[in-house]
Amino acid sequence: MNFDLKEILTASMVLFAVIDIIGSIPIILDLRKKVGHVQSEKASIVAAILMILFLFVGKEILSLIGIDVNSFAVAGSFIIFFLAIEMILGIQLYKDDAPETAAVVPLAFPLIAGAGTMTSILSLRAEYHTINIIIAILINIIFVYIVLKSSGKIEKVLGKQGINVIRKIFGVILLAIAVKLFTANIKELLTTI
Repeated sequence: MNFDLKEILTASMVLFAVIDIIGSIPIILDLRKKVGHVQSEKASIVAAILMILFLFVGKEILSLIGIDVNSFAVAGSFIIFFLAIEMILGIQLYKDDAPETAAVVPLAFPLIAGAGTMTSILSLRAEYHTINIIIAILINIIFVYIVLKSSGKIEKVLGKQGINVIRKIFGVILLAIAVKLFTANIKELLTTI
């Protein structure tokens, strides 16, 4: 078993920053106002299944279209880089359609297990052992579930300023991770050429 606490912590931090559930509290609160109820359990379970499935079949899907994991990881580092820039500067480079209901689909797929999350999972797979990534996914899903359940309380405690500070801190962490991911995988790509 390749159980490694450092890998679990690093992968957890990457996913936490990319999922950015704290930064999504305003969206969750809007959903609550529109629909009245957010399906926390279903959204968390479906997001976990999507992420774990992508961890296992994502590489096969890529090889089917002729892309290796290192190339995908380099591309993923760019996505993570731009996500970090959005978080740090408070700008929006990518605009996703606002979900209309609080059903599983808008919460689980666009919000929790979105494109950035899927890219990060495959990028992490290029560097870390699968078991550690699965544990990191589960840790994040538990946290996501807690945030979904208590989003109103968290907003009252942190306030808008608190949420903004947390977003900026994780933006900087994400930026450093993007640079590390890029340099580690670009070396692999250059040695194979």
